[in-house]
Amino acid sequence: MRVGFRACGAAICGMLLMVTCGFAPPISQSIGSDVIVTAAPVYEPLAALRGGERFPKGAQLLLMHEGNAEPLVADFASSADASVSFDGRRVLFAGRKAAGDSWQIWELTLADRKVRQVTSGSADAIRPLYLPGWRLVYALRTPQGFQLQSARLMESKALEEIEGTGARASFPLTYMGANAVPVDVLADGRILFETGFPLGEGATPEMFLVYSDGSGVESYRCDHPVDVAGARWGGRQLKSGDVVFTHGASLARFTSPLAHEERVAAPRGNYAGAIAETASGEWLVSTRDSANAKFALKLWRPGAVAMQALLSRPGENLIEPVIVAAHERPRRHPSALHDWDYANLLALDARISRDGALKGVPVSVRLETQDADGHAVAIGAAPVEADGSFFVKAPADRAIRFVLLDAKGAVLRQEHGWLWIRRGEQRICVGCHAGPEHAAENRVPEVLLHTTTPMDLTGSAQTLQRGGN
Repeated sequence: MRVGFRACGAAICGMLLMVTCGFAPPISQSIGSDVIVTAAPVYEPLAALRGGERFPKGAQLLLMHEGNAEPLVADFASSADASVSFDGRRVLFAGRKAAGDSWQIWELTLADRKVRQVTSGSADAIRPLYLPGWRLVYALRTPQGFQLQSARLMESKALEEIEGTGARASFPLTYMGANAVPVDVLADGRILFETGFPLGEGATPEMFLVYSDGSGVESYRCDHPVDVAGARWGGRQLKSGDVVFTHGASLARFTSPLAHEERVAAPRGNYAGAIAETASGEWLVSTRDSANAKFALKLWRPGAVAMQALLSRPGENLIEPVIVAAHERPRRHPSALHDWDYANLLALDARISRDGALKGVPVSVRLETQDADGHAVAIGAAPVEADGSFFVKAPADRAIRFVLLDAKGAVLRQEHGWLWIRRGEQRICVGCHAGPEHAAENRVPEVLLHTTTPMDLTGSAQTLQRGGN
């Protein structure tokens, strides 16, 4: 399927395409494929991170094909969040059959337009993305807010052979008392997701990474925004490996050589994020001239001084364009988790941090978790060696954080957000909030010279005490 736009006569006006005669060939040649876009009268891009509704007046997926923009699933009350399969033949989306239904995940086969329901229940399920290995990731509404969930696309004996007979068909990937929403699956198989910063605690939108089994959660970059004006969301990975996202009033990117974000010199505007890259390297972007205007779809070649108008609809926002074409399948992450109720964590040097040098010598590390009301509680403490290393056994699949203490028990440094460790995960950290750009030194940490048994901080032998802030 290819997109061809013919800007001649009243028929095009009826389609509300913002093109002029002679303008169609370049766009058709640049895109080279059909495009799916979400149309919504009202769009609140960050509402899900507050547990709210992004489309309070409904939404509809549109398929742009051969110069036409028509509903992808006309018999749905609402539809959004299109994700195209790796072979380009199917589409996952979030939809409501009737206006009063909860959002659920559906899959459409493009060849015959057949639709099947993937998830069910009374809780909203949104933002589906294909994972390798016949799985998907999406955000499921829970009592703790939207949480990332992995699920099988279908049940079969082949999947049981691949994953093992004891593998769960569906399981959570995030474990914190805050909303999290997936935005992309990167080429290396990790899931890019949005939540507030500090992780599990703050309200400023930020992007994080997690493997497809819920392990290895970390910041994408540690140059975190200091206020809402620096909020980052709507990330999408380009073929180059760069991740492009929006601050709202501008675009920026993460690129491999840099430990911080880099500004994208795009024309002035307000951007919805979630761009799509065409085969020729141009970007499909959703942008508007002011906060009171509606988002329209435009085509931009990076470096150009202006964008080309592609599609707009009076009274509707056009957002999250997706190109209907086969694309590279991400790597499948082989999980090494075990069915334990704990995980082991080795810190190589807790003194290392992007926050600078400590003002004292760390002697112990306190592990905190959350009680049923979300308050911080201390589980226990472990010694920190002279080289800053420690080795602990921590409770799995729950929010945790670490606090460094000096010889008098005073706090030297503490995490203000939360993380989690999956069941049976064996994790090594360079330091406390050292950043993913830091590599470990080539030496044996002192803690392993004393013992290879981690200090038990699972709480099984300790009394939980209210932790300090």
